[in-house]
Amino acid sequence: MEGAKAAVDPPAGGQLESALLHIMQQHHHQSLRQREQTERAKKNAVRSASRVAGHLVDAVDGGVQELFVNEKRIELEARALLGTIARYRKQTDQWLAATNAVNSVIKVCILCRCPPYSCLINRF
Repeated sequence: MEGAKAAVDPPAGGQLESALLHIMQQHHHQSLRQREQTERAKKNAVRSASRVAGHLVDAVDGGVQELFVNEKRIELEARALLGTIARYRKQTDQWLAATNAVNSVIKVCILCRCPPYSCLINRF
């Protein structure tokens, strides 16, 4: 019986070895598959990140361009407003000069006791 057991054991040891070899091969194949999946996922992530970065750059560039356009528009409006202010200032100065002249004439008329508005008619 011992001889029979000894005859059975070596093939069982060979089966163990082949089973271990088979497990190692499976593990190796799974590792390769996992590595390939990881590489694919990494490439997809890099591609997606690149796309997102491109969209962000485009959005920022568009915003910057819009800011420059708005800045130019504001500058033009500011210049136009400065021109309008200068024109109103000139008109205001003219009105002040005219009213001061009228006031001066009226004061002279009051002091000279002229008939009403006669100084104004003669002056203008």
